Amino acid sequence: MQLFVNDLTVIDFSYCCEQRGIVGESWIVDVLLEGELNEMSMVLDFGVVKKQIKAIIDEAVDHKLLLPMHSSMISVEKSTTQEDSEYVDVVSERGSYFLQSPTQAFAKLPTNKIDIASVTDFLLKIIKAELPDNVSGLTIVLREEVIDTDYYHYTHGLKLHDGNCQRIAHGHRSKIQLFKNDQRDFSLEKMWCDRWADIYIASEGDRIEKSDIQLSNSAQTQLTDKHEYFSYFAPQGRFDIAVPSNVLDVVDCDSTVELLADFICRQLKKSQPNDTIKVIAYEGVQKGAIAYD
Repeated sequence: MQLFVNDLTVIDFSYCCEQRGIVGESWIVDVLLEGELNEMSMVLDFGVVKKQIKAIIDEAVDHKLLLPMHSSMISVEKSTTQEDSEYVDVVSERGSYFLQSPTQAFAKLPTNKIDIASVTDFLLKIIKAELPDNVSGLTIVLREEVIDTDYYHYTHGLKLHDGNCQRIAHGHRSKIQLFKNDQRDFSLEKMWCDRWADIYIASEGDRIEKSDIQLSNSAQTQLTDKHEYFSYFAPQGRFDIAVPSNVLDVVDCDSTVELLADFICRQLKKSQPNDTIKVIAYEGVQKGAIAYD
């Protein structure tokens, strides 16, 4: 007997890529279970699937930075300044990123590349260990949202959030809808998606001096005049990141989807003051905010 749950959850995370750097991503999760019926004539209670398996997936990868530990681009070591924290150095073709975060903000995968196949294998091993004996088979399908227009990948962190959104390097794959004078403008959408392709979005209020950043000794020797520095304290601990300016957009607000929608609206209004602007900004899949002027 098989039991399926489509759209069980959406995992929003970022991952390290040798070519693209740190990339924000959103994947939809479908689950298929196979096994004998239990004493309740079920393979597994839907409530257990939706709650327990979703919780396992969320704890493993959601709102984390996924690290391919077999890749030479990654270096991880224990922080010497913050308890239960780690330094992570990421050297990619687009530039070098350096971080310090609580250990729970990272997911370490035994692979040289983060992709759907490697993350699926990682999750299968974790979830199978928690399933009851009557469940003999497990299939997980990770898939992108089908988007027939332009979209962008972004990474950020929310210092005021008391949940996992506070982690300084998690992200999303997001579409956007932009309207000028009540007409959808696909050229504006493409322009903005090009601007935020594989971007790190930082808040100006989180900027710090190079002398105040907490990074690994190795990172300190690799910093250049192209790096910019951001840090904050949140409920989970202290977060630091050094980001090269070519993959960075610094906004004058926090990076919640509400304020990003407003930021986009304000930027477009500056260049087109006589037009009415409406922004529908998404944060991952099927959620977002609307701003207009």
